[in-house]
Amino acid sequence: MRVLASVPFEHVLATFTRNHPYVPDEAGNTNDEAEENLCHAQLELGHWHHVRLDRVEVLDVVLPWHTGEYGETELIAPEGTTVAAAVARLRALGQSYGRGNPDCAARLAHHAEAPMTPVYLSARAVPGPDYERLAVREGLIHLDGLHRLLAWELSGRLAAGATVEAYTASAARSHVGQVRTALGSTGEGVSGR
Repeated sequence: MRVLASVPFEHVLATFTRNHPYVPDEAGNTNDEAEENLCHAQLELGHWHHVRLDRVEVLDVVLPWHTGEYGETELIAPEGTTVAAAVARLRALGQSYGRGNPDCAARLAHHAEAPMTPVYLSARAVPGPDYERLAVREGLIHLDGLHRLLAWELSGRLAAGATVEAYTASAARSHVGQVRTALGSTGEGVSGR
């Protein structure tokens, strides 16, 4: 993990709402729920960092419960799983997943080609129904960007040294060692605080 800077929550929230506006009339728009996750992370942890993750780190991100957009197949059980395990499950399910979960499959297809935008993570599980039964409570825990993370790995966009921009919530202040410890990584370099 490369820590780029310590950032205020206002910056994190502004970046999120610019890239992912909530449109109440848009079917399947859950950006209000994702924003709530960010607010929970702010209340629980209080410190944010702008970081870059490599492919190995992305594959270790813990994803919470995901019903597959209420399709036929629950993609991730309430206990959660890693990006790597969810991708393996999608590959094993093959085209049957898309037939039974067309909304989720459409999001994955969209993000396989759409510009890569930051994802949002937390050093601990936050309150909320998607996180209640999460087996892994600390590490890099997903707050927003599930479909993006899965689509990027499925489509091969994380190969050849690509990195993922993220905003991470932790209880640590800007001291780099504390940030790395809170986020469960030894990191690479720091270009800012």
